[in-house]
Formats: sequence, structure tokens, C-alpha cells
Amino acid sequence: MPRVTDPAAPRIALVGATGVVGTTLLQLIEERGFRYRDLHLVASARSAGREVAVEGRTYQVQDLDGFDFSQADVAFFSAGARVSTTFVPKAVAQGTLVIDNTSAFRMDPDTPLVVPQVNAHVLGTRPVSGVIANPNCSTIPLVRLLGPVQERWGIRQAVVSTYQAASGAGYSGIEELHAGARTVLEDPESAGVSGTFTPSLAFDVIPSIDRLLDDGFTFEEQKMLQESRKILGLPHLDVTTTCVRVPVVNSHSEAAWIECHNPVERDELVDLLAGQPEVTVHDPRTTDSFPTPRTAGDPNRVHVGRIRVAGHNPRGFWLWIVADNVRIGAALNALQIAEALTERGAL
Repeated sequence: MPRVTDPAAPRIALVGATGVVGTTLLQLIEERGFRYRDLHLVASARSAGREVAVEGRTYQVQDLDGFDFSQADVAFFSAGARVSTTFVPKAVAQGTLVIDNTSAFRMDPDTPLVVPQVNAHVLGTRPVSGVIANPNCSTIPLVRLLGPVQERWGIRQAVVSTYQAASGAGYSGIEELHAGARTVLEDPESAGVSGTFTPSLAFDVIPSIDRLLDDGFTFEEQKMLQESRKILGLPHLDVTTTCVRVPVVNSHSEAAWIECHNPVERDELVDLLAGQPEVTVHDPRTTDSFPTPRTAGDPNRVHVGRIRVAGHNPRGFWLWIVADNVRIGAALNALQIAEALTERGAL
């Protein structure tokens, strides 16, 4: 059982405990047996007072506004960038190490941006900022595959199109997709349901996620460029992206064209990716299928298929990537950061 009396086990605060990432993080803490001494569930005033069962114990959700972070050794923040911008500094000031799942501190030079399978070496010491940032949901599976490719062949450029699920916008996004689908099925001329997504996501795709920037790219696309560079330690890496919202409930997909400095041999590439931790390769050598959001399998692994080295350019190849954006792209990566800190005695 994860809850223990060991005084060395951390006390946890989970901000955003009632959201889709917070709920999944609680599931993962139980599934992976992450040991903790005490647990505080924290959320906005709207959710405060709700009761949540964890390991057979009932916890009352506490109001973020009045929460005393000195009760926690580590706090997971999953309540949006504006909440993190306001409350993370208060938590750090009270001595809590923060693992932040928002964009608020990712590009802060004093804050490490971590995917444990790629750059866990930066977790040896407590960061100056008191914050460790969790990357964007589409960046995490991409860099987990780019890392070994960079080491073997060197990467010249990555061109990526994402196909991002409704769950990336939380429970409200999932509920709106369901409601929109019902509405359009009943009346095909209906404009559907929009609010979280504009226009309505049901039976449509939306080539714009997050706010539009002055250069015509979106903030979501900018995040994938900046975060990939920081995690891989390649400040001049050329990554360009088109991020698209699609009417899928959960799990993001990506089509990635990777061009290397040196020619790539396909069998070696397949073996290299298959040898990465928590990566499943769907390849004709072993299976006749390819991963999709509904059929990929284990949600705690990155799934990759359609691996094609270009005949006209042996330095370039395509990957089709599928990963559970709530687990791989958010909650699981955050928990694996905490696990890595514990293994290093830094938590």
C-alpha cells in the first residue's frame, strides 16, 4: 500500500485533484505503489469540500486559497498555468518542492524541464527555483523517441503534425465532444456544441490549439519547439509543428518526419526504438497492425509504428506515434519525476 508511516516518505499535496490529470495521478500513485506519508487533495473553491476515496480512505478536497503548503514535501500542480503562476511561488516559499504540469515555468532557466527517460540526470540536486516542470503532452512522447535517434545519427530537422484528443482540454473537453456528437447525430445541420472548442469538435478537426501568436504559429506549436530543444539540450534543433485537435476522446497521435545528419538503416532504427524503456514498436516484422488511439494497448507506454525510411532520402524517416496524453503526456511523467527524485534521495 502506498500510504506508509515511514518518516522518510514524502507528504504529498495534489493541486487540481478533481481534474482529469489529478484523478489519473491518484490512480497511478496506487497502481505504482508510490510511497507517501500523508496526502492532501487541493482544488479551487468550486471543488473544495468534495470527498474523494483513495486506498479506501476518504479525503476532503481542500480550498487552494487557504491551503498551508508547509504540510507537504512535494506538490503536484495540474490546475492550469494561471493557478500555477499565482500559487507555485507561495508553495515554494513554504518549503515545498513543486512538480508543475503547466506551461507556467517550463522555459524558466532555473527550472528543469524533465522527461525522466531522457534527461533524469538533471534531477540530482534540488532546483534553484524549487520547481520541476512537466513538459507539454505532445512533447513528451516525441522527445522520448528523438533522444536515442539524436544520439545515434544526429537530428537535422523534425517536422511534426499532431492529432490531439479532446481530453487535452480536461473533463470539459471530453463532455463537450460527447454532447456535440449527440447533437450533430440528431441534427446534421446543427452547428454542434462549442465552448471549450471553437468550432464544435464533433465530426470535425480544428487546426489550432491554444492562443495564436504574432508569427502565425500557435502557443501549442511554439511549446513543442522550445521544450524539445530544452529537454534534449539542443538549443538550435529545428522542430516545426502543426497541432490539430481531432474528435478522439483520449490519446494523442503524431506523424513525425525526422531528417538526420547521417543515413539511417531501417532495421537498426526499429531495434533502437524497440529497445527504449516503455516503448512498444508496432512493426510488420512482429505484428501486422499499427497503433491507434483506441487500439494501441498499454496506456503507460509510447506506441510507434509506420516506420518508413525514405527511399529518395535515406537520412529521413517517418514515425507514427500514439500515446495516452493524460498518462504519458501528464500524470505518469509527473509521477516518474517524483520516483526519480526519490531514487536519488532528493525527495
